[in-house]
Amino acid sequence: MARSPLPDRPKGRDVRTLKRAWAFLLPYRLRVIGAAVALTITAGATLGLGQGLKTLIDSGFAGGDAAALDQALYVLIGLSVIMAFGTFARFYLVSWLGERVVADLRRAVFDRVLALHPGFFEVTKTGEILSRLTTDTTLLQSVIGSSASMALRNALNFTGGLVMLFVTNAKLAGLVLLVVPLVVVPILVFGRRVRRLSRASQDRVAGVGAFAEESFNAIRTVQAFTHEAEDRKRFGVEVKNAFETAIRRILARGLLSAIVILLVFNAIAVILWVGGRGVMDGEISGGELAAFIFYAATVAFSVGVISEVFGELQRAAGATERLIELLEEEPEIVAPQHPLAMPDPAQGRIQFENVTFHYPSRPDLPALTDFSLDVRPGETVALVGPSGAGKTTVFQLLLRFYDPERGSVKIDGIDISCADPQTVRQRMAIVPQDPVLFGASGMENIRFGRPGATDAEVRTAAEAAAADSFLDELPEGFATFLGEKGARLSGGQRQRISIARAVLRNPAILLLDEATSALDAENERLVQTALEKLMIGRTTLIIAHRLATVLNADRIAVIDKGRMVEIGTHMELLQSSPLYARLAALQFGLETGNA
Repeated sequence: MARSPLPDRPKGRDVRTLKRAWAFLLPYRLRVIGAAVALTITAGATLGLGQGLKTLIDSGFAGGDAAALDQALYVLIGLSVIMAFGTFARFYLVSWLGERVVADLRRAVFDRVLALHPGFFEVTKTGEILSRLTTDTTLLQSVIGSSASMALRNALNFTGGLVMLFVTNAKLAGLVLLVVPLVVVPILVFGRRVRRLSRASQDRVAGVGAFAEESFNAIRTVQAFTHEAEDRKRFGVEVKNAFETAIRRILARGLLSAIVILLVFNAIAVILWVGGRGVMDGEISGGELAAFIFYAATVAFSVGVISEVFGELQRAAGATERLIELLEEEPEIVAPQHPLAMPDPAQGRIQFENVTFHYPSRPDLPALTDFSLDVRPGETVALVGPSGAGKTTVFQLLLRFYDPERGSVKIDGIDISCADPQTVRQRMAIVPQDPVLFGASGMENIRFGRPGATDAEVRTAAEAAAADSFLDELPEGFATFLGEKGARLSGGQRQRISIARAVLRNPAILLLDEATSALDAENERLVQTALEKLMIGRTTLIIAHRLATVLNADRIAVIDKGRMVEIGTHMELLQSSPLYARLAALQFGLETGNA
């Protein structure tokens, strides 16, 4: 199975990794400022409750002053109103920011992954990418929209509460300071462990998703080979590993919270005892003690929440790392700073000039070596040779999915490495051996060839590909959902949809990758007829294993071990190329000896 290169990148060490998500908040700075203002007002109102409580007890209860009692009540009610409105504004704004940032982040990650070169996907599981695009972004959303706000609010309450402790009673506040190091040390120690385990847990969950996605995509193969029991066993191992890693993370977080609570609330108990003795000795008033206890409880509660949220921030740091890794992945195939313009109208000439190329995943094995080929506009050239000879590589380089190490690939006289890849690919259409259909209607699948096409143009393309007849017979005609990967269609029907897509694109260059090899005789005839119509007036390259499908090609190029062996017509190659003659004998020896 493919191994993802992503986890091997350097990893961050702490929640400072979250700073890298700040770029996605910058466009909404006014809402960030609004949330900060609401947060500050709410924290200030919360701290003001302590002074209201002090006035209520000392002036109202103890002093017997009814007016002071009324005033204290009004102050407390006013503060509660401010807290209510501030909490609503904060909650709305930070929740909005969380949803907005995650939406932007998902788009940015998807846009980046969509632009990456095919070599990246050779060594990266799709399930791993999907996990980052969904699970990790959702985790980040909960942090931005909730946990970060809680952390900031409680950090303000902690700081303000600590200040008010000294304002209320410096002696008792000194006792509180003795407890702070005892609380901070466990947060730092266990926090690092939680972050490491959070990253590991997310990677394990990604592994679960990747395995499931792989099995579901190959469900027919899994069931055909009765591999269900083995897949269940392997999936069980993946789930077990994810569960065990998550449990270790939960234990670390739970232990962190338990230690903080134990230390903080025992400290409050001791302070309460010391303060009670102070009231009994007349050193402080009852209102001061009540206010002090309120601020001490506020500080203690804030520390507890921060320690709890810190674990969420650690998990978010791991998620951010994984997302940033994708965003920083650079595509190897990009448009040059000043791309050359392609000739208009397109002619369709193809030139390979002494091309040498190795796939990134197979650097020691050349896919093409000193390969040269010149295809004239409108010419049909077939590429034949043993499996692994390099035929598909010719298509890969022509579509500029990769760049050769040496030599050049030209279309209409322009080196495609000097042009915009989008412009180059717009001149081509490919009909693959295994047609790719999307979970959409027939109309949408054909329109994939040219998104701006009208319904009438789509129907015309379908008629040219002999696809209109079976599409019209579906329950909703062209608008019928074709199923995941076109599961509701036969192989021949899927291939005709693929051809209709190419017809709609109206390309100058047509690439046919063994387009009829998997079809029965009747479907092959229908598809071959559609292809012959499509090839008229276009430069066509055909990959063929079955030589019977390319006997009428203008020329046939024989490729072996990445090298051009010979090129000519069928009859010429029978005389000049031993390899072609052997392939022809294997395929035609019994069938065409009479032809």
